[in-house]
Amino acid sequence: MSDTKMSAHPNLLLLERLGNYFPHDIDNMGDLIAEDFVFHYYNSELPELDGDYKGLDGLKNLFENLGKTTKGTFKLIDGQLIHMGDELVVLQAKHMMTVEDTSFEVDAVVVWRVVENRFVEAWDIPAVNTTRKLR
Repeated sequence: MSDTKMSAHPNLLLLERLGNYFPHDIDNMGDLIAEDFVFHYYNSELPELDGDYKGLDGLKNLFENLGKTTKGTFKLIDGQLIHMGDELVVLQAKHMMTVEDTSFEVDAVVVWRVVENRFVEAWDIPAVNTTRKLR
């Protein structure tokens, strides 16, 4: 293990563990997600997916629907991780996908809230005004 990993905040390490499963192996994230977990999703480009997704099943449902909507093209490109105190972790990343024959990438921030070593809430915040169409 590198010195960076050894000195990393526990919540950053928790999010890195989550990233090992996300979004294709959500069933195996049960020990990381609280029973009352809520994922708040909003994207004005994909209003049919807007809403609050509850529990592990809700998170799985969101990414199954996102996969259908994007015909399996959704990709999360890793970005920066920042912990904010002992409760919040911020992931800055790019989402790439194709919807109705238009490919685009969106800068996004996902704020994860951690309580007792489990994720209890998350907010996906896309920068929809600066979405870049790729073709």
